[in-house]
Formats: sequence, C-alpha cells, structure tokens
Amino acid sequence: MRKLSQLHPSVAAFKSFVNRHPKLLEEIRKSGKGWQEFYEKWAILDEDDPFWNEYKTESTEADSESKNQDSKKSKKTDHSDLIRQIMDYTQNLDTEKVQGQIEQLSKAIGVVQEMIGDMKKPSANKTPRAPFSLRKD
Repeated sequence: MRKLSQLHPSVAAFKSFVNRHPKLLEEIRKSGKGWQEFYEKWAILDEDDPFWNEYKTESTEADSESKNQDSKKSKKTDHSDLIRQIMDYTQNLDTEKVQGQIEQLSKAIGVVQEMIGDMKKPSANKTPRAPFSLRKD
C-alpha cells in the first residue's frame, strides 16, 4: 500500500479532507457510492462549499467557524493596511505630472486605434496581386 507521501498531492488533500469529515465516510459506506463521485465534487466545489456541511462533525464546524472569524479579522486588517498605503502613495503624487502622462497615453491609444482602423479599411487604390508571379522566359 502506498504511503500518504507517495500519493498525488490532490489525492492526499482529499484523504485529509475525508478524515476531517467522518460522516462522509459513513455516507460512502451506507450508500455504496464510489469515492470517485465524491472526489470529483470535492475537486469542483472545493472543501469550503456548503454542500459538505452535512458531513462535518460539531468539532469540525466549531474549528471552521473560528478559522472563518480569524480570516475575516485578518482580511479587515489587510484592507485597512492597503487603504493606508494607497492614501500615503496618493499624497506624494504630482497631479500635473500624472495628468500629462494620462494625456500622452490617451494620444498613443488614439494613434493605435487610427492605425487599426486604416488596416481594416479596404483600400481602393490597391489592386489585388496574384499570389504567384509567372514570368515568361
């Protein structure tokens, strides 16, 4: 039998997921459904999907709730740090310089659009050429 370290990483992750959801193991044994079906659902839905809530035990649910609360706190902290960094950055900007750069970018985009428009228009001056030029000796 293969060890956990020899398994494919996704299979090892699914195995640890099943160990954290003992009711899933019971469901598979009772229903006779195959592992493949649940593995595919796990791969598609991810382990945080509400579908898996019925297979969790109470301690697993409490652990996940505390993890969710911790992640929400860290996300709030990350957002406030990001906003603070953006505010610091915008205070040091020279608005006239930024405006000039935006105008240059706008002109460059206009030139590119004009070139693309010229390429798309069929030219009346050009006559279609033969793909192969045949010359007589």
